[in-house]
Amino acid sequence: MTLLAEDLLLLLLDDDTGKPVVDAASLPRVLSGAVLLDLAMDGIVEPATGDGDVKKGRLLLTNRTAPLDPILAHAVAQLRGSKPMKPERAIEKLGHGLKEAVLGRVVDRGWVHEAKGKVLGIFPTKTWPAVDATHERVVREKLWAALVDGETPEPRTAALVSLLSAVDATPKVFPDAGKKAIRKRAKQIAEGEWTGIAVRHAVEAVNAAVIAAVIVPAVAAGGS
Repeated sequence: MTLLAEDLLLLLLDDDTGKPVVDAASLPRVLSGAVLLDLAMDGIVEPATGDGDVKKGRLLLTNRTAPLDPILAHAVAQLRGSKPMKPERAIEKLGHGLKEAVLGRVVDRGWVHEAKGKVLGIFPTKTWPAVDATHERVVREKLWAALVDGETPEPRTAALVSLLSAVDATPKVFPDAGKKAIRKRAKQIAEGEWTGIAVRHAVEAVNAAVIAAVIVPAVAAGGS
């Protein structure tokens, strides 16, 4: 099975231009959120309840077994190497090098290819146009069914919706749908009861952390 981060990245790359549809600050942070949600849905990470020695809301590793997937295993190693962190801090920590790792994965799978170019003939650029959109098409069909047709999503699809909603990307991923309606439906799904309570708390914490991590750089850039 693919990671949430892989599916999310495919959705956030324009198939034709190969450019991300979200800004450079949002992309690594929402990918970090996807990794944390994969760990939460696998029962490896959850926010502390505050009943023990760890402050409420900080992330706890609940399973000492390292995941088989190397990206998830690296994330667990990073979390294990520090004291329990706030989700916002975990988002930042896991984001270092993550975009490149996930891009390498989807390139290796043959779904996109790396295209190099230059702006003004001087500044090097990279884009990742689609090569084989078969997998992404399946993901999109499930998302469309949930967001537009009103079907009840499976947990994995709901997790993707929650991440897209956190960076307000649903209208960009589905430009043919009504912006207001799809935003509203995405928020309903993100806040819905589609998973167990432990994962529910993780989803809320991760999404809030992604939103906070994206808003702060945007505000700083706007004020500079």
